[in-house]
Amino acid sequence: MQTRAGTPRPITRYGNPVLHRRCAAVTVFDDDLQQLIADMFASMAAAEGVGLAANQIGVDAQVFVVDCPDETGTNVVAHVVNPVLHLPEGRGLEVDDEGCLSVPGVRAEVGRPATAHVTGLDMHGTPVRIDGTGLLARCLQHETDHLNGLLYVDRLPAKKRKKLLARSAEAPGVGVTA
Repeated sequence: MQTRAGTPRPITRYGNPVLHRRCAAVTVFDDDLQQLIADMFASMAAAEGVGLAANQIGVDAQVFVVDCPDETGTNVVAHVVNPVLHLPEGRGLEVDDEGCLSVPGVRAEVGRPATAHVTGLDMHGTPVRIDGTGLLARCLQHETDHLNGLLYVDRLPAKKRKKLLARSAEAPGVGVTA
């Protein structure tokens, strides 16, 4: 949960190297981490997103935030530090429309498992678990992918990815500007 006021930061766009490599594990749980998480919530809200990974605001750290509904419509507002994604045994995929704040202006259908959960730590180093269904399950997978250097467009066929990235390059950014 957000504990202090955050300042929105600009959203990092596809192509920035911080988005294309695995983020560093968090080892220090201090005021700076709490401020980062507050800034991430503020950045996500300014960009009208439902999830945001630290590298999407240029920070190389294994942290993401969500403000996203599950399949029942219950909104989950949470953060996870050093998340580990857990997927169901039977990995039937649900195909649905997906977008990304770092690839503005475009969306594409992506198959993902209908349920997922993440384990990790909160901003104080206390273990947490978030169980997701519906859009929340997709969000948990999407944000964990970010922290591993993978964007949803990287899951698409090369030709489709290239077209989407070309269209996105012409789209205005989201959230606050630098």
